[in-house]
Amino acid sequence: MLPIEIRPDQLADEMLQYSQKLGKGIENLLNASEIDAGVSPKTVVHREDKLALFHYEAPEGVKNRNAVPLLIVYALVNRPYMTDIQEDRSTIKGLLATGQDVYLIDWGYPDQADRSLTLDDYLNGYLDRCVDFIRDAHGIDRINLLGICQGGAFSLCYCAMHPDKVMNLVTMVTPVDFKTADNMLSGWAQHLDVDLLVDTMGNIPGELLNWTFLSLKPFSLTGQKYVNMVDLLDDPAKVKNFLRMEKWIFDSPDQAGETFRQFLKDFYQKNGLIEGTVHIGGHRIDLKDVTCPILNIYALQDHLVPPNASKALKGRTGSQDYTELAFPGGHIGIYVSGKAQKEVTPAIGKWLNERS
Repeated sequence: MLPIEIRPDQLADEMLQYSQKLGKGIENLLNASEIDAGVSPKTVVHREDKLALFHYEAPEGVKNRNAVPLLIVYALVNRPYMTDIQEDRSTIKGLLATGQDVYLIDWGYPDQADRSLTLDDYLNGYLDRCVDFIRDAHGIDRINLLGICQGGAFSLCYCAMHPDKVMNLVTMVTPVDFKTADNMLSGWAQHLDVDLLVDTMGNIPGELLNWTFLSLKPFSLTGQKYVNMVDLLDDPAKVKNFLRMEKWIFDSPDQAGETFRQFLKDFYQKNGLIEGTVHIGGHRIDLKDVTCPILNIYALQDHLVPPNASKALKGRTGSQDYTELAFPGGHIGIYVSGKAQKEVTPAIGKWLNERS
C-alpha cells in the first residue's frame, strides 16, 4: 500500500476553510428565522378535540379542478407537514397543481386525557366525521382518500368499513404485511410486552418512538448527517431546509395508549391486516371489502416500510382496479425529493383525474 502524502500547507488550508465555513454556519444558524410548519396557504375548516381539518387554497391558473375532493390521512406518529415541508419540496403543492381539491387531517398532540382513545375512536369517530364534513360541504356521496404510512393502513381499514364513502384510494409507503423478513422494526416489536408498556406509561412518549426509528439506521441518522451538515452551513437557504427537516424529525406527538396497544398487538405482532383478525368497533377488517380503485405507491429503499410489506396488498382486496407505482427512493424521499416532485405527485393526480 502506498503511503498517503499529506502536505502541511494543504492541511493548513483545509483547516482554515473548514473554520471559515463553521464561522459562517454559526452566523447563518443564529440568523435563521422561525422554522415554519407547512408552506401552502390553508384554512382550518373543522375542529374536534385535538384534531384540525385543513383545506388548502387552490393555486391560481389551475384549470379543470377535480370535483371529488381528496383527504390526506397521515400517520399518528409524526406531524403531517412533511407533506408540505418547503416550496420546492411539497407533495401538497404538487397535488394542487394537478387539480386536486386537498384536505388534510392534523391529529394534534394527544395528552393523558386521550390515553383511552382506541382505533375505533380514531377511524369510526374522528376520521369518519371529517369524511362526512367534506361530503356535506361538497354535496357528494364519496370522496378520494390518500393514506400515508400508518395512515394508509388506517385508510384501508376505513374503506373496508365504509366502502360507500370512498371513491378512490391512494396508499403511500403503507405497511400491509407487518411480518416480512426484512422488516427490522417489526422484528423489534414481536417480543415487546405492549401491555406492560402501556399499563405503566399510559400514553407512549413521542421521544421514545422517535429514538426507536432513528436507531434503525444509527450511523446515518444520528451521526453522519451532522458531519455532512458542515458542507451546507455557508448557504442560508440550505441551512433553513436542514432545520426544517430537524424540526419535523423531533416533533413527535405522544401516542394514545390504547390505540398504541391495539396497533402494536393486532397489526405488528398478529399481522392481523392480512390475516383478517383485526376488529375495530363492531367491524372485522376484511381487505376483500375494499372494492374501490387503488393506487399503491411504495419506495424501493424504504427502511421503515420495506417494499414487500406494501406490495402484499396486491390480490388481497376486492378491487378490480389495482395499480402499483415503485419509487426509487426512501421513506422520506418519496415526499421531499426532487424526483418525487416530478414523478409521484403528477402520477397521483393523473390517476385520480382519470377516475373521478
